[in-house]
Amino acid sequence: MPTDGRSPADLAGTPRLPGNRVRSTKSVRAPREVQRKWLRTSVLGACAVLAGLLLWSSMGGDDGVTEVLAHRGEILPGRFIEVPCSEDYDSHRRFEGCSPRKCGRGITDTVITRDEAQRIRSIAEKGLSLGGSDGGASILDLHSGALSVGKHFVNLYRYFGDKIQTVFSEEDFRLYRDVRQKVQLTIAQAFGISASSLYLTKPTFFSRINSTEARTAHDEYWHAHVDKVTYGSFDYTSLLYLSDYLDDFSGGRFVFMEEGANRTVEPRAGRVSFFTSGSENLHRVEKVQWGTRYAVTIAFTCNPDHGIADPVFT
Repeated sequence: MPTDGRSPADLAGTPRLPGNRVRSTKSVRAPREVQRKWLRTSVLGACAVLAGLLLWSSMGGDDGVTEVLAHRGEILPGRFIEVPCSEDYDSHRRFEGCSPRKCGRGITDTVITRDEAQRIRSIAEKGLSLGGSDGGASILDLHSGALSVGKHFVNLYRYFGDKIQTVFSEEDFRLYRDVRQKVQLTIAQAFGISASSLYLTKPTFFSRINSTEARTAHDEYWHAHVDKVTYGSFDYTSLLYLSDYLDDFSGGRFVFMEEGANRTVEPRAGRVSFFTSGSENLHRVEKVQWGTRYAVTIAFTCNPDHGIADPVFT
């Protein structure tokens, strides 16, 4: 190909210099045929690349993802990655022996059994059967009573009254408390703090996400955020997954976002993912492509003034 910007047609009209022989029609046609073949090959190659990108996107891919911290098929006794703490905690009251000095993220598949995860999921299913968002993301908060209904939230304890006792059982609330305590102990051990120094904090809630188009800002769960910035009380965040990536849904992976190196957690029923809540763990959730993703977010604070009690069956 010419490097001066001229086309083969331009070159065909270039005056002959002394000593040059006139090129035949056949010799002029040959470079054109080569160019056409090169162009066809380039177009086909570009189409193949585009098709590949579209397929990757449709599978929930993200070309910033460079590492999967936990594959869905793994059973992890425990995996912990330490990262430098951000300055987010400096603007909040510190509690010695609890406020993060060691920051990071961990994953374990051996704290909550898959049977426990299934039973916990049934609590979410029963509660969310009373409502559900018009968009793709619904929440159920047993502590505050918040429940997605249409484009709004209601307090399920006031809205449904005594009917709640026919939906949930004392065993449901006991299981919820036991699971919370196991997660709390896991976090304390991973970060070298006392479990008694951690307090459950709000919002702690079930989430149900599907591929339905968002109707309100509350349905747009996929935006990157920092928990400590969004909820000042958060010091440690955890998620207990209640469904399986690629079996129950596609997309919906949890993504820790770092400059040039995003890292994902593929949900698996019973898997607990936990992390310090500051900017060192900027994160998002991929959009769910199909199916339904269930999880429960359980957050902890070091500040007893921001603590909340376990929900009580009444």
